[in-house]
Amino acid sequence: MPVSDADTVVILAAGRGTRMREAADVALSPEQATAADRGLKMLVPIHGRPFLAYVLDEVAAAGFAEVGIVVGPGEGGSPDPVRHAAGALETPLRVRFAVQPLPRGGADAVLAAESVVRNRSFVVINADNIYPADVLRRLRVLDGPGLAAFDRHVLVSRSNIPPQRIAAYAVVRDEGGWLTEIVEKPEPADLARFGDAPVSMTCWRFDPLIFDACRAVRPSVRGEVELPDAVALAIRRGTRFRVVPACAGVLDLSRREDIPMLERLLERSAERRE
Repeated sequence: MPVSDADTVVILAAGRGTRMREAADVALSPEQATAADRGLKMLVPIHGRPFLAYVLDEVAAAGFAEVGIVVGPGEGGSPDPVRHAAGALETPLRVRFAVQPLPRGGADAVLAAESVVRNRSFVVINADNIYPADVLRRLRVLDGPGLAAFDRHVLVSRSNIPPQRIAAYAVVRDEGGWLTEIVEKPEPADLARFGDAPVSMTCWRFDPLIFDACRAVRPSVRGEVELPDAVALAIRRGTRFRVVPACAGVLDLSRREDIPMLERLLERSAERRE
């Protein structure tokens, strides 16, 4: 039976934004500073639009019909601010929400979206990265599970991501185009062993079997249920993941100092909307 296209993107937006809360010597608008102080990376306004709006633009351009946004539970009886803001955005996408009660890691966040996915294939991305529509489209039409593996040198030349940040990303190894190993938060010995291997930026296509792995995987030494660990378990259980090479840039919003550069890089996108 042929594998159908995935029509849903799950966006992981329940993180605490710890690095974004850290002070930095950059000039921000009051609205940007408020979002940064709260750790709400995806709601930082860029040219009058929250960063999340640009993420959704690329998802829609890639041909998806629906997004499921994983958010936190809110505080003090108030709805999660990401849920409140995302519900007000203008987008052709159908927007649904899933709640991750506690920030227990990427695998737990994916598991929270099980009711949104409804037993279909789906794509997973971070809320603080703008992935090119072409890369997302290639995952949408992929014939089964897989991930986008980004060339680290291209990321440096076409993104706003410094090399030292890329060195902390999960490294990927494949054989014949099939994923064989992925190491989250690699140590120097891992980087030496993998050489110039591409990196994962949490841009996956999954089938519903991933939920069983997310339920079964144990917390890492960091105390979180890591998505790469769930993938490794799924591989041991027989799932094969196609590695999709991606020679493309990704815009990253991790820290306050990223905001001024993103304003420059997204200026053309803002002009096209005017």
